[in-house]
Amino acid sequence: MALANSVDFSGSGGLVGLRLSLTLGLSVLLAATVPAQAQSNSGYDPRSWTYDPARNVLVSPSAPDQASGEEDPSGWSAIPREIVNFSEAEPKGSIVINTAERRLYYILGNGKALRYAVGVGKEGLEWAGRDTISSKKSWPEWRPPGEMRSREATKGRLLPARVEGGPNNPLGARALYIGNTLYRVHGTNQPWTVGQANSSGCIRMTNEDVIDLYDRVKVGAQIIVRH
Repeated sequence: MALANSVDFSGSGGLVGLRLSLTLGLSVLLAATVPAQAQSNSGYDPRSWTYDPARNVLVSPSAPDQASGEEDPSGWSAIPREIVNFSEAEPKGSIVINTAERRLYYILGNGKALRYAVGVGKEGLEWAGRDTISSKKSWPEWRPPGEMRSREATKGRLLPARVEGGPNNPLGARALYIGNTLYRVHGTNQPWTVGQANSSGCIRMTNEDVIDLYDRVKVGAQIIVRH
């Protein structure tokens, strides 16, 4: 890769020119080698999510500031799932989400349900409805919508066209897709955000919990979201 058409190597000015050329060349090289990453049918709002080029991840608008490299906030611990009484007459294997409680119930039958903590849509992005699980994906990829890529480009950030599934993917370890909507129940690479209202409408779980739910839920299962 050519770093410059010509460089003056004489004197201190030449050294500055060489360093500048090398820096620019290295920046171009690094930009070209950033892994392309992401996920189709995105439920994220491109107006609010941002791309962190240092970690090559997408960050929710309410996520803790990670510029310092801190992985999780001090004192954070996961909210454990538990079997609870559930009196509603919903079919066994159904999912019921109460966004006000920030809890998801997987119906076990016989008046019992498995309750999980979830993150839900932030104010103004709440929704409710009844649908079915249309598909399931393990370590789903993510494709940022064009609006998000254009917005980030105006800030000088080159957003990858595709984010591969993996630990740095904001969709986490598993995803359950809801009907033909842009919404899904999925994991996260920021588990401390579970239990909060901070998403753009998707239902967020810790990776451990979403893997457990994924193994239980069948495609075609009923899902009810209440607000």
